[in-house]
Amino acid sequence: MGASLSTPAAPSVRAEAMMTAPPQGCPMHKEAPPVKGASKRSPFCVPPSPPSECPMHKAVPGPAHQDRAYDFVECPMKAAEGTKSDIDPSNMMPPPNQVPAPDQPFALPLAREESSIPRHDTDKKWVYPSEQMFWNAMLRKGWRWREDDLGQKDMTNIIKIHNTNNEQAWQEILKWEALHAGECPCGPTLKRFGGKAKEFSPRARFRHWMGYELPFDRHDWIIDRCGKEVRYVIDYYDGEINKENYQFSILDVRPAYDSLGAVWDRMKVTWWRWTS
Repeated sequence: MGASLSTPAAPSVRAEAMMTAPPQGCPMHKEAPPVKGASKRSPFCVPPSPPSECPMHKAVPGPAHQDRAYDFVECPMKAAEGTKSDIDPSNMMPPPNQVPAPDQPFALPLAREESSIPRHDTDKKWVYPSEQMFWNAMLRKGWRWREDDLGQKDMTNIIKIHNTNNEQAWQEILKWEALHAGECPCGPTLKRFGGKAKEFSPRARFRHWMGYELPFDRHDWIIDRCGKEVRYVIDYYDGEINKENYQFSILDVRPAYDSLGAVWDRMKVTWWRWTS
């Protein structure tokens, strides 16, 4: 990626190792009976199904913004009609995410775009918010529309930049995860994420002391590496807008210093950069 600070530079990272066949003597070559409920993403790296009484069988509630997400991917108009009668009996109110704000000056699309990011514990991928959802999210954070602020076309551009940023961040994570292709041939999935715009990372603060600008945003993404939880830190810096592909931010993506493995990964990549 051109607009990134995090790409491991050495060719020895071997991202293509994600698709390398295992040795002939490897148990992965032996055919195993299909596991009930196995993911379609990989024919060989789904762990055995736990006993029915195991807590792993209990459904883990997903984030609210992913509820009914595919309704708005496949047929947003039909899904929008459904929201009119989808009343929450606890407060007798419709779902808030896709409902226009009372003082909203123009209508916004409800359609949502599917990402390329695999979602943990499901065969589906994460789904990006619609323009209406993004508008409502900004209102919840204290932003208020004014006549000279945003137009309808601006919201379309904001969503495209938002989605491009996330796709770019995921590609950078995959480059780091290529270091672990042997232990996780299926590749990682995204479990959860969160914004920490006010919590500057130690690296961002150190760069600021050296005279560089602070990032305008920070996210922490927690991925699942075939059963192992790994946290990545993403700092977003201002860049030049590319009107062709809507790339805007310069991303600094790296594994957090949560484990010796993450420290070792960052040491290896730093060494490759210095010696390449």
